[in-house]
Amino acid sequence: MKVREAIARAAERLLAVPGVARLDAELLMASALGVKVGEMMLSHLDDPVPPAYGALIERRLSQEPMGYLLGRVGFWTIELDIGPGVLIPRADSETLIEAAVAHFGDRAPRRIVDLGTGPGTLLLAALSQWPEAKGLGIDASPDALAYARANAERLGMADRTELRQGDWIDGIAERFDLVLCNPPYVEDKAALTPGVADWEPAIALYGGPDGLDAYRRLAPHLPRLIAPGGIACVEIGARQEQSVRTLFDPDGVTITSRRDLNGMSRCLVLEADPG
Repeated sequence: MKVREAIARAAERLLAVPGVARLDAELLMASALGVKVGEMMLSHLDDPVPPAYGALIERRLSQEPMGYLLGRVGFWTIELDIGPGVLIPRADSETLIEAAVAHFGDRAPRRIVDLGTGPGTLLLAALSQWPEAKGLGIDASPDALAYARANAERLGMADRTELRQGDWIDGIAERFDLVLCNPPYVEDKAALTPGVADWEPAIALYGGPDGLDAYRRLAPHLPRLIAPGGIACVEIGARQEQSVRTLFDPDGVTITSRRDLNGMSRCLVLEADPG
């Protein structure tokens, strides 16, 4: 069977799985061939089907996420290697980097911390944006930190990146120009699609009965991490803005919000009041 025929047949089968069936079939074929999709479409449609393709399609039919199958996902200006055991980066989280860019303008943060860094998603995106900055990534998962270290090395940022296993802000005494955090915020009993609930790590998804457990843990301590002139950008879930604002409302901090591309309130920005 040739590549073009195998893609067509796979796309028909993948209609049973949430997603874009034809695109998924093409991406998985390109991955199996070891080429980009454009190159495949121009030069490889009449090639024989690579042996790995069938297994990839079967895995996709089990609703394994495309990010895990491809092993790499784009985020901001970088590509991150990912796999089972880490939260797959979402485009919505780029809202936090956009908020930071808007705040700093022509300036640049010197020290950045990413609380719950996963595979290095927000931290490495920020370090790519500001080449002179240095950063610290914290995560409770050794699996996630292994991916973060590998990504920092591959992206040439290892010398600017410190990664540490820990529980949110425990043991952090310094202040940072930019604090980034995408905590778990899904309610424990929320109905997620099988592609998320059955595959991605629960510790990175679920935030207690109301989804706010991590925010309660962070709220009393987060302001002390913000250096003068700095900000904290914290991701929130749908319809959580007011609840999280109420938790993150100490004296001396101004809170604003930023919407994602879908118009949902996605990021709370905490800024220490001047003086």
